[in-house]
Amino acid sequence: MKVDCHTHILPENFPDLAQRYGYPGFINLDHHRQGRARMMQDGKFFREVESNCWDCAVRLEECGRTDVDVQVLSTVPVMFSYWAKPEDTLDLSRMLNDHIAQCVSQNPDRFIGLGTLPMQAPDLAIQELHRCVNELGLAGVQIGTHINNWTLDAPELFPIFEAAEELGAAIFIHPWDMMGKELLNKYWLSWLVGMPAETTLAMCSLIFGGVLERLPKLRVCFAHGGGSFPGTLGRIEHGFNVRPDLCAINNNVPPSKYMGRFWVDSLVHEPEALKSIVRLFGEDKVCLGSDYPFPLGEEKPGALVEASEFDQEVKDKILSKNAFNWLGLSEEKYLHDN
Repeated sequence: MKVDCHTHILPENFPDLAQRYGYPGFINLDHHRQGRARMMQDGKFFREVESNCWDCAVRLEECGRTDVDVQVLSTVPVMFSYWAKPEDTLDLSRMLNDHIAQCVSQNPDRFIGLGTLPMQAPDLAIQELHRCVNELGLAGVQIGTHINNWTLDAPELFPIFEAAEELGAAIFIHPWDMMGKELLNKYWLSWLVGMPAETTLAMCSLIFGGVLERLPKLRVCFAHGGGSFPGTLGRIEHGFNVRPDLCAINNNVPPSKYMGRFWVDSLVHEPEALKSIVRLFGEDKVCLGSDYPFPLGEEKPGALVEASEFDQEVKDKILSKNAFNWLGLSEEKYLHDN
């Protein structure tokens, strides 16, 4: 069985958001030909997407070809819109969340949904988190690696994480709005360098800030195999040990003690990197993630895991069982023949 915990989806049609809210900065879709659309931001091209980004039937057909049994659906991170007016981000979040919930309701044994929240307004975020879980039946939410000028240890954000723990909602953390992007505007460096750095920022913020320490039942998964974190943990741990006056001011537990405390996806593209994250985070804490349907993802989800030297028990954990544990769901509902 394969459960792809990292896939993105958009509604095929949604309103002109700049017109709806009265100011620019939002994404809109230009369906310039059959089965293809341009994601545009204030008239500038952002990304070309195909029908597999919005058409559930196409997604399921492609899942059949790649033996994916279940997809976890989340929005495209550029849609987070944390920079916008909070009430507008809430309105947009509700639109996106309603769409994901509809996709799940139409194919409940093939799709699992994660919502998005107006994180820049914690009260509104908590309100929408409750709606996602209690009314829409979503398994949790996807959030960014930082929220405007707040890193994830910001006291303002703690009540959201607290509410997620209380609700049993899973959290998927995905990089967006990459740090240093002014210097990373060539060679796709925002995606190749900025994204892994953003994920490391998020992980260190939750560890050093004591969020994971204070919320032991919070279930968090990080995209892209934890980004740059696996390769820099030694430096991070050493810094914690030699400069506790800077690193241990909010939590005196060493970062290494949190390995095995959270999940990461398997999207690392290379066999040795996969072995490294399984060794570091644990065979129970790596989940299949492909970044479907985007080109920086794994074209055949799970191919790297299936070709690995791990025994079948470990492969089964990575390909499906670990995702269900992170999401807090039973796999029984999703066992079926494609």
